[in-house]
Amino acid sequence: MTETDVAVIGGGPGGLSAALFTAKNGLGTTVFDTDDTGVYAAKLRNYLGIEEMSGNEFIHTARQQVDGHGATRKQDEAVKDVEQVDEGFRVTTDGDDGDGDGEYHATYVVLATGYPCELAKELGCDVGRLDTVEIDADSETTVANAYAVGEATRVQKIQVAISVGQGATAAIDILSAEYNEPFHDYDKSLHGGYG
Repeated sequence: MTETDVAVIGGGPGGLSAALFTAKNGLGTTVFDTDDTGVYAAKLRNYLGIEEMSGNEFIHTARQQVDGHGATRKQDEAVKDVEQVDEGFRVTTDGDDGDGDGEYHATYVVLATGYPCELAKELGCDVGRLDTVEIDADSETTVANAYAVGEATRVQKIQVAISVGQGATAAIDILSAEYNEPFHDYDKSLHGGYG
């Protein structure tokens, strides 16, 4: 069984955002990405800071950022099961984790699988209206240390910007728990200010 601090299940905007923040700030992060995201069909013209970008270009750029900050991306390795175990979660995949069994242990899990999120239901997370996963203001589900982001939580009212924000929110909550204080991820610019 391979150990990781954070298992991110899904490689769309929400999952990659969560992975970027956790990997960038020193947590072992593994992303299970089956390339099943609706953002490929998108043309981003309503995303702050981007005049226009295709969904393909967005995902390509996001993956480069996540990889550059040290996350392990398991491309095309599908997650079959997530279950609570002592001090975390067992994530079982259809791949090989290096030990030959396709099993990973994570302290935190971020469900970014899209809609419907069957893994959340199987894990015991509460679902609400329209069969979406119930989350709090930090994107945490009703199962401690399990987060859900993106379409799984807002199937009818979703945008790339919302998914990215939810992923960042989940990551900041995870980092706050790990560092035992409110965590802020501000990068200083070359001019000494935040930016």
